[in-house]
Amino acid sequence: EDELARSGATAAFVLAGIGSLQPACIRLAGAAEPMRLDGALELLTLSGSVATNAAHLHLSVADAQGKVTGGHAAYGCIVRTTAELLLLPLPGWDFAREPDPTTGWAELVIRPRPG
Repeated sequence: EDELARSGATAAFVLAGIGSLQPACIRLAGAAEPMRLDGALELLTLSGSVATNAAHLHLSVADAQGKVTGGHAAYGCIVRTTAELLLLPLPGWDFAREPDPTTGWAELVIRPRPG
């Protein structure tokens, strides 16, 4: 998110991501709290939206036995050896995460960028 702000862009999508994590913190569907997976993990997929004030990313990881776990990327994921991301900035748009009274979550708001 900081790199996005420094570049002057205010909206982007992560189209793809691969690499490795240790640990991975993932919030599963419907869960209130994220789970932590320890040990060396292969980052198989990563995608989502990035705003200057927040990101919404989903990922899947595989452990040493090939078991795959996926869900919402939560704070606490640490790159183990490398992470390669394909980021698509959207220069004509502003993304922001703003509270939604209906869902109770900070939801993506998309606006055309002034000027």
